Formats: sequence, C-alpha cells, structure tokens
Amino acid sequence: MDEIIACCGLNCVKCEAYLATQAKDQAALDEIAARWRAEYNAPDITAAAVACNGCIASEGPWCGHCAECEIRACANQHGVANCGACTEYPCEILNGFLEMVPVARENLERLRSNQK
Repeated sequence: MDEIIACCGLNCVKCEAYLATQAKDQAALDEIAARWRAEYNAPDITAAAVACNGCIASEGPWCGHCAECEIRACANQHGVANCGACTEYPCEILNGFLEMVPVARENLERLRSNQK
C-alpha cells in the first residue's frame, strides 16, 4: 500500500508508529514511545498510546492523540475522510498544523486536485 492519508494530510504508511503496529512489533512500539516521551516532553506516553491503525481506520487501536485531535474530530463531524475533501478547506483549525507540516498540505492539495 502506497499511502493512507489521515484527516490532517499525514501519510500513515510513512509513520513509524503505524508501521510498528501493523508489524505487531512490540519492541519497536516500546522504543518509539521512549523516544517520543523525550522528544515531546510527554512522560506519560506508553507503547499502547502510540499503537495506531491510522485515524481513518474503522477499528483501533488509534494513537492516544486521536481522542484529542481537533482536526480528526472536525473531519469526522463534517463526514470527510480527510480535510482535503471538506468544503471549508483550509480552515482555521487546520492552518497552524499545515504550517508546521508542509508535506501534509501537499498531500491534501494533491487529493483535492484529484477530486476535481
């Protein structure tokens, strides 16, 4: 599979947590959690919190951030698989994230252009 584009435009198949989850690699999930605890100054991150099938998957696990992600909640409320399919794209909720993660914007723009 080449890509699974999340609500925000990230490509799940390029995410180390997604890849480790799909491989059922507990050691990799433990290592990712340890690294993310340090990188994001988030001492409560566990391997279970990074396990993820992708935020658009019909069944979890979903990473711990999915439950609090405004972008995912908004996409679900609007009934779209990703923000590129939303009539309000780009919105205030999404803009700050896209400034920090330009590849997500590129993915959403490509998907939008393919829908036309």
